[in-house]
Amino acid sequence: MRMKKTAILFPGQGSQYVGMGQAFVEQDADAAALMDLAERISGFPIRTLCFQGPLADLTRVLYLQPALTAINLICWQQLLKALPGFTPAFFAGHSLGEYSALYGAGVLTLEDTLALVTKRGQLMEREGAAHPGGMRAVLGLDIERIEAILADFTGPGVAVVANHNTASQIVLSGDATGLDSVCAVCAAQGGKVIPLNVSVANHSPLVAGAVDDFAAFMANITFGPPQVPVLCNVTGSEERDPGQLKAIMARQIASRVRWLPIVERMIADGVEVMVELGPKNVLAGMIRKILPKQSAIVCVQADTPESLAKVAEIVAG
Repeated sequence: MRMKKTAILFPGQGSQYVGMGQAFVEQDADAAALMDLAERISGFPIRTLCFQGPLADLTRVLYLQPALTAINLICWQQLLKALPGFTPAFFAGHSLGEYSALYGAGVLTLEDTLALVTKRGQLMEREGAAHPGGMRAVLGLDIERIEAILADFTGPGVAVVANHNTASQIVLSGDATGLDSVCAVCAAQGGKVIPLNVSVANHSPLVAGAVDDFAAFMANITFGPPQVPVLCNVTGSEERDPGQLKAIMARQIASRVRWLPIVERMIADGVEVMVELGPKNVLAGMIRKILPKQSAIVCVQADTPESLAKVAEIVAG
């Protein structure tokens, strides 16, 4: 049986919802064990937060990072149970989701993955409290137009490109003053501005204070060579050297997420199926906008037993 050439993609912050992962954990002992481990390593009641909320608590970066990662990892665990011996052609994750990708590719152990995202959440919550900000998506303007608007922006305030998601969906990050100014110009030039449900100005200078402390924490964690190519947010390309990967992941907190180049690379490499594994279908929606018209590439998402069974059928061909 020839499995389809498949890329596995993991979502990040903004995909959370109350009830995520519940069916897996209640039906499967391995999923329940992974949830137990996530609670033990993080020290947080992740099960309760994921299944009962409230959403305001689940959305707090402190809790969200280990919670969402646990659900992503459970989805990957369940796909492997459905498809023993399956190896994807690529892994990638959007922002926080990149840690799930590194685990899938064998770079990190399960315990270290959960410890890293817990620490990352603590540091980013700290920076968010010290330097309040947020994120807004701009639809309908390309990266060149937005970079030109930012080049003309002299302040006051902070605004930068956080995520280059699709050709016409770019997310800005910064403080309210900077975002208000820049987004007003974007709107005047025909862009549609949508505030995002995040509590921190991720991937901006406002969280850069976390980078050195996170790098110090990572110094004691072993990164192995990827067994499957991982396309990195910071560079948009593959990195095989464990030491380089570690340096890239420290910078990732405050660096731009180059999602469009990652997906374009997978398309160019002949991927047949792109699977978003984890809550909601934010990435699947973006990928459909990136795929060429009439593309034969299948784009699917799974975060429940039912949707996962369908994905397993598609991948198995």
